[in-house]
Amino acid sequence: MKTVFFTLLSFFLAGLFPSSEVTLKDVFKDDFLIGAAVSYRQADGEDKTGRSLLEKHFSSITPENMLKWGPVHPEPGQYNFAPADNFVQLGLDNDMFIIGHTLVWHQQTPEWVFEDGSGKPLEREALLNRMEDHISTVAGRYRAKINGWDVVNEALEDDGSLRNTKWLEIIGEDYLEKAFTFAQKAAPDAELYYNDYNLWKPEKREGAIRLVKKLLDQGIRVDGIGMQGHYSLTHPALAQVEASIVAFSELGLKVMITELDIDVLPRRGSEGADLDTRQESADKFNPYTKGLPDEVQQQLARRYADLFALFHQHRDKISRVTLWGVTDASSWLNNWPVRGRTNYPLLFDREGEPKPAFEAVVEMAE
Repeated sequence: MKTVFFTLLSFFLAGLFPSSEVTLKDVFKDDFLIGAAVSYRQADGEDKTGRSLLEKHFSSITPENMLKWGPVHPEPGQYNFAPADNFVQLGLDNDMFIIGHTLVWHQQTPEWVFEDGSGKPLEREALLNRMEDHISTVAGRYRAKINGWDVVNEALEDDGSLRNTKWLEIIGEDYLEKAFTFAQKAAPDAELYYNDYNLWKPEKREGAIRLVKKLLDQGIRVDGIGMQGHYSLTHPALAQVEASIVAFSELGLKVMITELDIDVLPRRGSEGADLDTRQESADKFNPYTKGLPDEVQQQLARRYADLFALFHQHRDKISRVTLWGVTDASSWLNNWPVRGRTNYPLLFDREGEPKPAFEAVVEMAE
């Protein structure tokens, strides 16, 4: 009789409080911020579905592209702040924790940044001046509005060595020191982060620890490390992710899971999020054009539930978990590493409806 009673009670309560009314930000309000990457169309309100989901479910936002160097500073002396202004206003209007992404990166940075007027490579001091001017202008514009900045993005190779970028070639290893110093001056009240993918790999983890410790030993402020979560249904192992969460927290820094999505489609041996990685289109890399099979849908749900269970376990170390997108329709994984695919990496489907993965994450937290 008790079993029947509690079953009926659960159905009654489910009717009063359907899962569709549960919000991610409320579920995790005592654990960590829950964030999402914002597209141009969501920032300006054109994507009404995505915009509504952002306002309902998320306590933090990150711009997907609009504050990267190329989009915001496409030509010398020319800034395009309108999209970023829309993004920041979205966060202010909804009392969200606003992230700036990203000040210094080797991708989506125009060639002119590294060249003089005749197309020759800049000297060290000239590039430092250009970096400082950009950071001062962009971070300074949103001073006291943007709460945290990904100051440097993806400076490491998977073996833990510094990536051979033009920043490194022209300035030298201290370009990281300079970037954080300029950012602190321009945005003294914002948190400052280092952000990278594949930080679950032991060699890259150790490289990030060396990088950040060197900055800290020089008295340079670094507040946290963003562990990009561009994962698959099977990799990395939870233990590998956990080892990095623990290791980074032992530095006394905040740990953030950033850019979280789960690629459900096959690819040819690539990991992480290197934009230079491209593969030719083929039907075998795009098998679910008419919908995700239920078996894979459930596998995705289990994967998300397992990851969030790990994050919840380490909620004393993790300050934010940010999904890289809002709905499957707007995910960058529809076009990387193979263009034009139909991918299903997020918690909301193409129509903005919660997927089994959403339900699994909520059930895990409750």
